[in-house]
Amino acid sequence: MVVRKDYRRNVRRRRPGFFQSRSLTSVLIILNVVAFVFFLIVLGINPDSINSIAVQPSNVLEGGAVWTIFTSVFMHAGFFHLFVNMFSLFFLGSLVERIIGRKRYLWFYLIAGIVGSLFFVGFAYFGQFVPRGEYLFGGIGDSAVGASGAIFGLLGLLAVLLPKKEVYLIVGPLVVIILQFALKPFVSSGVGSTIDVMGTVLIFVMIFAMFSPNPRTRKLAMPMRLSFWLTPIVAIVPLVFIGFFVKLPIGNSAHFGGLVVGLIYGAYLRNRYAKKVKVLNKVIR
Repeated sequence: MVVRKDYRRNVRRRRPGFFQSRSLTSVLIILNVVAFVFFLIVLGINPDSINSIAVQPSNVLEGGAVWTIFTSVFMHAGFFHLFVNMFSLFFLGSLVERIIGRKRYLWFYLIAGIVGSLFFVGFAYFGQFVPRGEYLFGGIGDSAVGASGAIFGLLGLLAVLLPKKEVYLIVGPLVVIILQFALKPFVSSGVGSTIDVMGTVLIFVMIFAMFSPNPRTRKLAMPMRLSFWLTPIVAIVPLVFIGFFVKLPIGNSAHFGGLVVGLIYGAYLRNRYAKKVKVLNKVIR
């Protein structure tokens, strides 16, 4: 006689771990915040360690601190820089994660960030031989940090997969940042510090104004409604033009590198899964 016993009833179900129970976007945001705090502590102990965290073209081209093309993706120049990038990652990353899945999303995010760092290094080197190249691409001795390259990769992917879907680009903070650095050469250091503080406060007000139920209040953020295909153009081209005259603290070449990864992978997915992409565009509007 054969006796069957369902052993599954006696097996305790394992609770999902802390990271498993959360979206990958949430995990990436947590990792970015933790890395930011950790690197701040390290820099507080040894300020020179910035050369081992931030990507610096001259170091990488000489074969030193090559790992910074990765560590720089998880470091930010300040709390405001971190906040803006994580704010963008929350909205763009959540959508991309639902479309391509957790594993693909993780690899795509990391590759876009690393390629963004490599573009920053390559264009900084190339900029030595181009008029105003240091303004356009950053100097070979400049340092860069931030997840912007990876985030622009997400933007490029969505621009290909969901080109007609409309999103809001908050223009106000970009205008404030440009004005801050355009005015600095013409004012004293004390006035410049005051402008920085006022600008930072104004940017936060603009960002949170977007969530106001009052339409007039939302206008403070200067929102611009754009299709996904147009968003990367508006986010990069004007800054490149302005950067020809004013040296902005924005790594446009890193943004462009991440964007290229997003466009290429988006084109692959669109061609490989043409029917699914059509359905996706009908479902997400």
